[in-house]
Amino acid sequence: MTIRPILLMIGLLLGGFPLQAQPQRTTGKKHSRPNILFAIADDWGYGHAGAYGASWVTTPAFDRVARAGILFTHAYTPNAKCAPSRAILLTGRNSWQLEEAANHIPYFPAKFKTWVEVLSGHGYFTGLTTKGWGPGVALDAKGRPRQMAGRPFNARQLTPVASGIGKSDYAANFADFLRAAPKDGPWSFWYGAIEPHREYEYGSGVAKGGKRLSDLPRVPSFWPDNEIVRNDMLDYALEVEHFDTHLGRMIEMLEMSGALDNTIIVVTSDHGMPFPRSKGQAYEYSNHVPLAVMWLRGIRRQGRTVDSYISFADIAPTMLEIAGVSGLKSGMAPMAGKSLTGIFKGTHDSRRIAVRDHVLIGKERTDIGRPDDLGYPIRGIVRNDFLYLRNFAIDRWPTGNPETGYLDCDAGPTKTIILQERRNKGQSRFWDLGFGKRVDEELYDLKDDPDCVKNLAASAAHKALKSGLRAQMERELRAEGDPRMFGRGAIFDRYLYADEKNRDFYNRFMRGEKLKAGWVLESDFETAQIR
Repeated sequence: MTIRPILLMIGLLLGGFPLQAQPQRTTGKKHSRPNILFAIADDWGYGHAGAYGASWVTTPAFDRVARAGILFTHAYTPNAKCAPSRAILLTGRNSWQLEEAANHIPYFPAKFKTWVEVLSGHGYFTGLTTKGWGPGVALDAKGRPRQMAGRPFNARQLTPVASGIGKSDYAANFADFLRAAPKDGPWSFWYGAIEPHREYEYGSGVAKGGKRLSDLPRVPSFWPDNEIVRNDMLDYALEVEHFDTHLGRMIEMLEMSGALDNTIIVVTSDHGMPFPRSKGQAYEYSNHVPLAVMWLRGIRRQGRTVDSYISFADIAPTMLEIAGVSGLKSGMAPMAGKSLTGIFKGTHDSRRIAVRDHVLIGKERTDIGRPDDLGYPIRGIVRNDFLYLRNFAIDRWPTGNPETGYLDCDAGPTKTIILQERRNKGQSRFWDLGFGKRVDEELYDLKDDPDCVKNLAASAAHKALKSGLRAQMERELRAEGDPRMFGRGAIFDRYLYADEKNRDFYNRFMRGEKLKAGWVLESDFETAQIR
C-alpha cells in the first residue's frame, strides 16, 4: 500500500476532513513573496497556551509555531473589543486615529484601507473563513460591501463537540481556499475563529474535555474561586483547544503541499477572555494577548522568546513589508505601527528592544447600555511592566448601566455569580472590581499585581513614575492626533452605533420598550437602583 491511501485511512479514522481533499503539492511557477496564514481566535487571553507554561489548556499547534518561530510575551491590542481591535490589526492605526472605527459595531470609514485589501490589489489571492473584521458595517465609497479580510470560504461544516462551539469546519474551508488559489502566485488567508467567544456549554471542559477543576493552578483574584468559576474557565479552555486543533490541521496541509517553508503563520487573539474585568476593559487581562509567529524561510534563530512590547498596530506594516508593498505603494493612511521584520531578521532573544519599550492602549464605546449610547473613554500606557490608565468619564458605569444588564460584559456563569453575590449580601468586592465605578487615574505594577487590583495611583512613592507615564502617554497621543487630547473627545460618542435594532438601547429600555440584548441574560438587568 502506498503512503497516500494510508494517510487517507488515518484521516477518516480521526473523523477530520478527508485527506484526499487536502491540497496537492504545489506545482507551477514559483513565487518569492511569502504566503500568509493569519490565525486569530476570538476572546483568547494571554498566557493560556502550553508555550506560556499553562497546564490547563492544551495547544500543540500554537506551541509548534512558537518553537519553530518566535514567541512574544508582551503583545497588546490597543483596544480590547472585537471590532476596534481588528480595525487596528488591519489598518496599522490606533483606534483613536480611526474615527468611527474606534467604536464597537461602527460604520467603518471607507477612507481606511486594510492590508488584506491592499495585497489583493498587488497579486495576492486573499480569503478568510468565518470572522474577519467586525461586527459592524463596512462599505466602500460607492456603498458596496468590502472584503476587509478576504473572500469568504465558509461552505464546510462540522458537528461540534460542545454546543457552544461553532459549526464552521475552519480547516476544511482552508483546504477549499488552497485549491482555489492560483499555483503561480502568493496568497493570504485569514483564519478567524469564533472560539472562545461565549456562550459555552456549562461543564463541557470537564465532561467532554477530560479536564478537572484542580487542573487550574489559580483563579484571578477579581473573581470568586469556586466550582462555578472554575468550570467556566475550563469550558473556555475547551474552546481555545478547538481553535488550536484547526490551526494544527492547517499547518499539516501546508507541510504536505510543500508550502510551509515560505508561509508566514501569525497566531493571536483579538483581546482577552469574555469574563468580568477582562474583555472590553483596559486591564492586563483585557489587552495582553498571545502572539507567536512562524516563518521557516524568513525568521532567523527560530525558537526565540521576545519580551519587547508589540502593538497590534505593528501587524499591518509587517504584512505589507514582507509582501513588498510597503510605503506609498500601499495607498494606506499613515500607520502608527512599526514593522516586525527587524525582529524576524535580528538576533534579539529575551531582551527588550529600546524602541519597543511600551504600548499605548485605550477605548471609547466598546458597547452600548448607557444613556445616549455614550462610551467609557480611557487612555493608557504599558511600560516596563507598569500600567497607567486615565478614565475620562468616571461618572459613567464602566461596563454599562446596571439597569440594562451591564451590556459591556458578556453573560456567563462568572458574571452571574458575581451579580448574585452583591444582591444577596448588599456588597461585593468582586462586583466593585468588575462593575463598580472607578477613579480618574489607575496605576498597577504588573509584575507584583498582574490582576490589577492594587491601585498605586495615590501612592507618594509612585508619584514621579505616574507623572512620567501620563506625560509620555499624552505627548504621544497628541502626536497621533487623538481628538480626546484636544478637547474633542465627544466626537466618539456622536458616531452612530451600526446595529439599528439595539441603537439607543438604554433610553428606549427606560421608556418601557421590551428590549433584549442577545449577549446578556435577563437576570443581568438590575431591578433595584444602584448608585
